[in-house]
Amino acid sequence: MDQEGNWLALSGRVCVVTGAGSGIGAATARHLAAVGAAVAVIDRHGEAAAAVAAEIVQSGGSAISITADVSDPEALAHAAATVLQALGPCQVLVNNAGVLRGEALLSLSLADWNQVLSVNLTGALLCTQVFAAQMIEAKLAGSIVHVGSITGHHPLPGSGAYGVSKAGLGMLSRMLSLELAPHGIRSNAVSPGLVRTPLTEHSYQDPAVAQARQAMVPAARMGLPADLASAIAFLASDRAGYITGQDLLVDGGLGQGLLRKIPSAPTPAV
Repeated sequence: MDQEGNWLALSGRVCVVTGAGSGIGAATARHLAAVGAAVAVIDRHGEAAAAVAAEIVQSGGSAISITADVSDPEALAHAAATVLQALGPCQVLVNNAGVLRGEALLSLSLADWNQVLSVNLTGALLCTQVFAAQMIEAKLAGSIVHVGSITGHHPLPGSGAYGVSKAGLGMLSRMLSLELAPHGIRSNAVSPGLVRTPLTEHSYQDPAVAQARQAMVPAARMGLPADLASAIAFLASDRAGYITGQDLLVDGGLGQGLLRKIPSAPTPAV
């Protein structure tokens, strides 16, 4: 284990990461395993989850893979039982699974609206119910980290139900922070800004669009899944033991840059 692993003190803890077959979820699973955690890699795409878990094991880490759709209560009940049997009770849950259906709200179909909410919001609730129950039953202090989005803070026209679901996820996290506090369980969120993942890669295929997006970010670069993984690992650890109910924007300063877009004239001499 490296110095970061010692600092985070996550060694041996059972961590469950949903949507961990790619992108931010996969990066988070790898990061948690690298600092000594035992990781359950959950994804509805079983082959992708298995590949990430196998990579972790080959690197000397501890991981299992589980195929499950977070919007399916029966699948989650099975996943929770598998984690308990194979690794022990969950101590860290990362609610990362998400889907995106971009369209104007007035033309958005009910099916697409329901699908996004069922995965991004209801799925997070269902996962919390089954895995927080393990923490409570085992009388273990725990941490839940929900992966939101900057679109939950700033509306993005044409993003359909996505931003709505992420705004709801932020409130879900805050409510859970109060309800779970008596059990020693913390609930926080991280909200990525512009991050290149398989879910968003279509937005970067046009070099001009990619360059324009990067120019908007004060940090002068696009976010990487590893940037989010580091923030999630911190919130999951005891180093963040007095932090709960918060939503951390991990966006390279993008959310702070609104006023710099306003045209300005030279300041007159006084």
